[in-house]
Amino acid sequence: PTFHGAVKHAIGPRREIGLRTVFNVLGPLTNPAGARAQVMGVYDGGLTEKLARVLNELGCERAMIVHGLDGLDEISTFGKTKISELESGEIDTYTIKPEDYNIPPTTPKEIAGMDAEGNAEVLRKTLQGEKGPARDVIQLNAAAAILVSGKAENLEEGLELAGEAIDSGQALEKLNKLIEITNEAD
Repeated sequence: PTFHGAVKHAIGPRREIGLRTVFNVLGPLTNPAGARAQVMGVYDGGLTEKLARVLNELGCERAMIVHGLDGLDEISTFGKTKISELESGEIDTYTIKPEDYNIPPTTPKEIAGMDAEGNAEVLRKTLQGEKGPARDVIQLNAAAAILVSGKAENLEEGLELAGEAIDSGQALEKLNKLIEITNEAD
């Protein structure tokens, strides 16, 4: 609904069904910004390669389509994550696990979401440098974005750059700027 008003009419019925549908992936694919690089999480591991091919056809140059094998639609710190990586028309599919990057595995309880205010507080504390499971998952997913943006050669370097952005205060500064711009738009 953010990019195409007609999609808002499908939200109610989709929620009533209670199942994930094509509308869960339609939004990112219809983004009018025409992103040339992106990380996209999907609810079904069987969609990673398919969506990488679709993004390639749409002109995306670099992407990571990710699915936590525990059911998350992001890179997971609970266990393995399936990734289909698109780069210059080539698609490589592989799995990673947090231990590959010296990140201790977590449990869903350790990073369970709260209400919007609680989640905002966790994000703010993390971007102020607080260590722990929330930082690990944020840093790992940020590393993927840094990688596809071309600012890192590999996920390890992306993790390092994401950690530096958090520790230097740059990440918090960007969040605050986003909040400021968003509030001006209202």
